[in-house]
Amino acid sequence: MSRTFEDLLAEAEAASVDGWDFSWLAGRATEARPSWGYQRLMGERLAGVSAALDIQTGGGEVLAGAPKLPATMVATESWPPNVAKATRLLHPLGAVVVADPDEPPLPFADAAFDLVTSRHPASVWWAEIARVLRPGGTYFAQHVGPASVFELVEYFLGPQPEARKSRHPDIESADARAAGLEIVDLRPERLRMEFFDIGAVVYFLRKVIWMVPGFTVPAYRDRLHELHELIRRDGPFVAHSTRFLIEARRARPPAAGKAGGAG
Repeated sequence: MSRTFEDLLAEAEAASVDGWDFSWLAGRATEARPSWGYQRLMGERLAGVSAALDIQTGGGEVLAGAPKLPATMVATESWPPNVAKATRLLHPLGAVVVADPDEPPLPFADAAFDLVTSRHPASVWWAEIARVLRPGGTYFAQHVGPASVFELVEYFLGPQPEARKSRHPDIESADARAAGLEIVDLRPERLRMEFFDIGAVVYFLRKVIWMVPGFTVPAYRDRLHELHELIRRDGPFVAHSTRFLIEARRARPPAAGKAGGAG
């Protein structure tokens, strides 16, 4: 017997949304993964540096999956439940977790890190990233792209033409260059998502809070019920996430004696 609308809502509302683990959605929603394998590539880069910073680490799950962390490994996070979770997960691995409001300035000295990483940062402060990178250092990240999961966003909020323009990789790469970084790699992808029941939708919107700001079940109950009936009648609700891999490098200063000179 299939679960009722009320059962699905109650189950999704009771589920913990701490951290950045989406295993609760197993069997209830799917999302195609980017072809590049961010965690593997991040791990390769971490293994080759002496000091690294992971910005907006969430619960630390992605960073904890790296095979080897550098001697100096720092992670920042703003949401208190995630700070606690990341601390429990990362401290035994030798990483320090710093509670940070995700606003400038980053609480670190100039040129402190060889590598700065981030997976799905909510905001990107390029001048601060450039400042804390050593000359020749790298920013390596997977960002959410433009109009990600907007089929779901616009189902609840209606058309969002201006919001669709934000997070574009061309804009972000231009901002990175303006901060003094050189773009080494930039790869966008659009990925299929499917939500198999209304509980999956509720859990997703509770966890990814910026999708439908202020989302609560009571506020959107009627619309949720309509979507529940739509899924029962037509099958999974299909949306598309957008992601892009970005790698940017802080330029090294010219070597002494190389600039200028008589020909």
